[in-house]
This record gives sequence, C-alpha cells and structure tokens, in this order.
Amino acid sequence: MIETQSSSETDLLLRLEADPHVDPRCGRCQMPCGLIHDRSTRRVRERNLFDRQVWLEVPLRRVACLSCGVNTEHVPWLPSRSRLTGRLIAHIEALLRLLPIRHISQLTGLHWHTIRTIDARRLARDVTAPDLSRVRRLIMDEFALFKGHRYATVAICADTQQVLWVGEGRSRNDVQPFFEMLGPDVCARIEAVAMDMNTAMDLEAKAHCPNIRVVYDLFHVIAKFGREVIDRVRVDQANTLKADPSARRVIKRSRWLLLRNRGNLTDEQAVKLDDLLAANVPLTTVYVLKAQLKELWYAPDEDEAHRRWNEWYRLALDSQLPPLVAFAKRLAPYIDGIVASALYRLNTSVLEGMNNRIKVIKRMAYGYRDSAYFFLKIKAAFPGKAR
Repeated sequence: MIETQSSSETDLLLRLEADPHVDPRCGRCQMPCGLIHDRSTRRVRERNLFDRQVWLEVPLRRVACLSCGVNTEHVPWLPSRSRLTGRLIAHIEALLRLLPIRHISQLTGLHWHTIRTIDARRLARDVTAPDLSRVRRLIMDEFALFKGHRYATVAICADTQQVLWVGEGRSRNDVQPFFEMLGPDVCARIEAVAMDMNTAMDLEAKAHCPNIRVVYDLFHVIAKFGREVIDRVRVDQANTLKADPSARRVIKRSRWLLLRNRGNLTDEQAVKLDDLLAANVPLTTVYVLKAQLKELWYAPDEDEAHRRWNEWYRLALDSQLPPLVAFAKRLAPYIDGIVASALYRLNTSVLEGMNNRIKVIKRMAYGYRDSAYFFLKIKAAFPGKAR
C-alpha cells in the first residue's frame, strides 16, 4: 500500500492507497475476489506516535463475492465496522489491565464509552464459564452496589476461590438464579455454604441443595454483637454518668478499645482497656462474653460446640443486661449454623478480602452504571486457582 501523509502539531494523518496488483479478499469467506462493487474511505485511529494522534484514511472496497454476495473487503489489521485498528485495540486492552478507563481516555484521547465497549468485549471473550465439577463448598456474601441500600450478591467456590456468580439484590428471588445455574446435579453435591445470617440466602440454599449445611460466619456475628450489644451497653453506661462528665467522656470514647481484638491494641491502649473494664462491670461482662462467643467457632466437634453455646447462652441471660439478653435470644434460632463450623471450617474471610478488591474496582471507575459490565470485571478479577 502506498502512503502519503499530512500532519499538524497534535495529529498525524496517513492516507493509504490499495495495492492495485493484489486482489481484495471477501470479508466473510476471505477468498480473493476481483469484482469491485464500489469504493469508499474510512478514517480510523491508530496508536499514538509520541504526543501525536495518528489517523489513517483507509480505502475500502465492497466486493461482489460469488459465494457471499456484496460485502466489505477483509483488512487483517482493521476489525469489521471498526474505527480503531486492531493494534490500537490490543494496546487499550493491555492498558485496561493496569489503569482505570478514565486515565486511558486521557492518555489516548478516546471517549470513555469507546474504551468501556472495548473492555466489555474483552471481558466477554476472556471470562470463561466456571468449572462446576469442582464445586463442593460455597461462600456467599453481599456488597453494596450504590448508596441507598442497593446490594448485589456474590458466590464463590470455597476451594478454588473462583467467582461463580454475581447478581443484583439479596432476596430469595434474587439468589434463586444462582442455584438454577448450578443445576440439580451440582446442588446435590454441595456439602456446605458459608454466609452471614441472611435468612433469604439460607432458605434458598436449603431449598435447592438437599445435603447442604449452612455455616454462619464468625466475622458477621461478632460485628453484629459489637453493634447491638457492646455499643448499646457502652451508650447506656455513659448515660448513667451525666453527673460525672470526665468519666462519661472516657466511656463515650472507648468504642474502638472494646471492639478491637486485644492482640491489635498497643501497650498504651491495652492499659486503658484494662482500667476501663476494671471500673465498669457491665462493659466487662459484654467484653468477656464477646471473647467467649468467638470460641464457638473453634470447637473441635459439634458436641463441644453445643456445650459452649449452652454455657454462653446461660451466662448471657444471667447477665440481665437487656441488649445482651435480646441478642442471645435472637441468636438462638441460628445455632445450628454456628455449630456447623466445627464440622466445616468455612468462613467468609476470603470473600471479605475479595469484597475489598471489589470496592477498589468500583472506586477506580467512580462507580458503574452498567451492572452487567461491573459483574464481568469482578469475575475477571477472580478466575480461581488452577488445578
């Protein structure tokens, strides 16, 4: 092909001409075809040359193929109907693995939607269907899609850590498509699923998987205990000390001392915690019972887990602290899912780490308006472990 060119400070335009000695090829069957139906010119983008945007004026011929009829000729480096060369598309796909779309748009001068379309096609091509033959144990959790209590549910294989499915919502109807995707044969093989105390997920899992045991996650239960018991008792104790502003201020500011694990405290913070607990019996009670509640998840067998639960439940009721008593009674119907952790050492800590990665993906793009595209990004980020 013969090239002529013109340039400016920001753009470089290359005008191409077809080689008259080479017959064009049909865009469908790619067979040589000498019958030209008509000619046109398409302006397309090529990779930048330093700080200049490179444009190509490409002469395109429509050929009258004896097998396929009239269609545009095949150009190996220019995808069909595209205004971008194959080399530029490959370059953008490489950048998408490293940079947010907004940065690539600024770097290349291409519109955000153009790059997003390239990325969506790449993901649809690269994201493969999950290997359901290895699925025996599941982990399910929810994450926020947007502000305003809009959530999505993600399910992964506990053994391979591959994202199997992502869908909007967290109700039974929203989760049902996941189990329908697995099919009855895979559902019959599933032994356990780790989740928070989400009744909708629980009921739907049991409805589709006859042999499943639900395992409630330690992190979610302890976080709930912190919000509903420790925080409430701390506020109640602070309110009883309105006549002593300095003591009330100490308790009001003790939230993170009480919620953090003792191993994560500095020496100075540990001393403050010990002084606080020594001066306040209700706070000592809920702090000790928080540590004792964790031990349910580390029982060597289900009998021991039941014994620990009965002891913890009795102590919680005997404490006569209304928030603690109410929490214990609400937790009692879920005890089977807590005891099951002695048999299936599952938790959602892996998925919590994934959720942090999901938040980074979402933050890099300043959110996603297209949930299907966002879910493809999540699946691509967690392809699972190799065999």
